[in-house]
Amino acid sequence: MKTNMGIIDKAIRVVIALVFIGLYFADVVTGTFGIVLLVLAGVFILTSLVSFCPLYLPFGINTGKKK
Repeated sequence: MKTNMGIIDKAIRVVIALVFIGLYFADVVTGTFGIVLLVLAGVFILTSLVSFCPLYLPFGINTGKKK
């Protein structure tokens, strides 16, 4: 699996994930929408850790450094 995410992309995903988690635990968003945001936050963190986003493949997006 080739990486297709750059440092800035990963940082933005982690920040967004932390915002989603914060909103949920501060009871700003609750219920089903809150659970969806938590799952999305988990996906953002996971894709940031492995530097690979499967949704980038069909569109040919690569935010990493060019070789």
